[in-house]
Amino acid sequence: MPGILDGKVALVTGGGNGIGRATALAMAREGARVAVADFEADSARETVALINGAGGQAISLSGDVTNTAQVKAMLDGVIAAYGKINCAFNNAGIAGHQVDATGQLTHEWSEKSFDRMIEVNLKGVWLCMKHEIPLMLAAGGGAIVNTASIAGLLGLRTSSAYVAAKHGVIGLTKSAAVEYAQDNLRVNAVCPGYIVTRMTGPTRESPRVDAVLARTPMRRFGEPGEIAETVVWLCSDRASYVTGAAYEVDGGMTAS
Repeated sequence: MPGILDGKVALVTGGGNGIGRATALAMAREGARVAVADFEADSARETVALINGAGGQAISLSGDVTNTAQVKAMLDGVIAAYGKINCAFNNAGIAGHQVDATGQLTHEWSEKSFDRMIEVNLKGVWLCMKHEIPLMLAAGGGAIVNTASIAGLLGLRTSSAYVAAKHGVIGLTKSAAVEYAQDNLRVNAVCPGYIVTRMTGPTRESPRVDAVLARTPMRRFGEPGEIAETVVWLCSDRASYVTGAAYEVDGGMTAS
């Protein structure tokens, strides 16, 4: 029985670990040929090895999503390998602890930290879309999923730049969805809650973990594969009437 992405070519940024890796594996399982991109080239190659070892087809790419030339080269690599691109999961991102802003209130963030957060988590998504969209339009359409967050829907203490960036991703997603709705190009976002990834490691190992679980009706962290299943569906033809949506996959946190 064919998978729901059978015959499609998919790009996953931030595909070297966590949600990106789980999604790349799920896409391959569902029949897609996958280009796995990550700033950490070795991590991307590890994901590709897992896919190819399981009988799928994947290539690894590296690049900085904040660099125009590198993003263009990344997309050129997809076309050179597979001749087209049908789906993209723009997932590369960073957390506050990666810009030395752990525990900082809005006025305590440095300009350097704020700029880097916006550059990676918002501009990086836009740059990828800028180069993906023309290729998808040339191919007659496609599907893009951007990684936002529950932080794109809520305000969170000590996360102001992250929250701003993720709100921006949702706004960018909705605008693009409206612009290309008649071109057979769908654009959606996924909004993970607290997921068991490297990014949430500091939270899971801190006293905050009890408060996070208390705010989550399911009383647990999510697994990367639970986000991946939503992304795969959004990229498939089964979601053919879905565009401009921001799907919460958060164990009920934003509903509580």
